[in-house]
Amino acid sequence: MKAIPLSLALCALLASPLAMGARPGAATSPWGPDDQIGRLNLMTDASRAAVLSRIRGGTVYDLGVEYHKGMPSWSLLGDPTYQIWMTHTPRGTAVDNVLGLGRAMHEHVSYSGDAVLMYTHTGTHIDALSHFGLNGRIWNGFHHDSHQGDLGWHKGGAENLPPIIARGVLIDVPAYKGVDMLPDSYRIMPADLEGALSRQGVRLQAGDAVFIRTGRMRVIDDKQRYMDNPPGIGLDAARWLVETHGAMLIGSDNLSLESFPVETPDNWVPVHTYLEAEQGVAIMEVVDLEALARDRVHEFAFIGAGLKLRGASGAPMRPIALPLDPAP
Repeated sequence: MKAIPLSLALCALLASPLAMGARPGAATSPWGPDDQIGRLNLMTDASRAAVLSRIRGGTVYDLGVEYHKGMPSWSLLGDPTYQIWMTHTPRGTAVDNVLGLGRAMHEHVSYSGDAVLMYTHTGTHIDALSHFGLNGRIWNGFHHDSHQGDLGWHKGGAENLPPIIARGVLIDVPAYKGVDMLPDSYRIMPADLEGALSRQGVRLQAGDAVFIRTGRMRVIDDKQRYMDNPPGIGLDAARWLVETHGAMLIGSDNLSLESFPVETPDNWVPVHTYLEAEQGVAIMEVVDLEALARDRVHEFAFIGAGLKLRGASGAPMRPIALPLDPAP
């Protein structure tokens, strides 16, 4: 696919009927009729090289959470919680002797194996652009009837998401507000983001991976506390990040990105549909931002890749952050 300059791509998005106030619907991509990754197209060889050249070394920040039974997960609609079970154990292998090698061999060579079951939006993960749509269509107009089957999405699935190397920016809203964690259902507005960025001395750039800290990660071991009425961004903040500053990816430390209850009576996930269906912005959730906040690392190289799950609407991810030297 022919590359489109960043400025032209952003102009095309902002000039769409969607940005001009038309009835919300899935947008047509400026990157062509086959595009399935939206604003992740803003990554280029030059943008990746630029951020990698500024890595200063030192601490590597692991932004992923542990997967374990009982962890918080979106199961309100019947999706499976994280489960793990042993498929081979040292004692069981010796007793069953499936390979016919005898007890002595199996007692000498112990064998353990296991399997997991989970919803693809469990733990630290990235949404594919098929996750939420509007009026029967997802990003770039792909329709449920034509592009989704029993084996998953034929367009917009998680296998299309590229490895991400980008400038990452942490916006620490609780630190700006002088609290450890934002209150239940707190709706982050543009003024909060502007204030936090000003306090941090950081400016956003087009193509950034932006991560919003709410502080909810502090209570992730308390499943109900973590899940109930989360704080998060509202539509105005989402628009400010995308239409004013050109964010490529937006993530948070909660399991929803947006605040609940939501602000729109006619849409139960307005930020998700705005970002994914209308703007082609990838979303990440359950991102551990606590160490970055503790060390006041607000600008970093973000590196991460989701599992290539064909047809899936999302994929687990274990991203890292590496601090950057100041821009020349």
